[in-house]
Amino acid sequence: MRTNIELDDALLAEAMEITGLSTKKATVEKALRDLVRIHRQMRALDALEGMGWEGDLDEMRTDWDAETDWDVKKAK
Repeated sequence: MRTNIELDDALLAEAMEITGLSTKKATVEKALRDLVRIHRQMRALDALEGMGWEGDLDEMRTDWDAETDWDVKKAK
């Protein structure tokens, strides 16, 4: 799709330098792809909110016995 937009020349030049891209089109497309990717990642993280593990790591670390919990035999 052909679109005409006015861009901040200094901002575009900096973006091209940072990305190493040589065309305005490639730079704008990368910026749009990155924006969409970041937004999707943020939505995915928001969807995970509240799904965390609820437990007591300190109790887990001290409340087990290798012989019984892992069926480990002591070396003789």
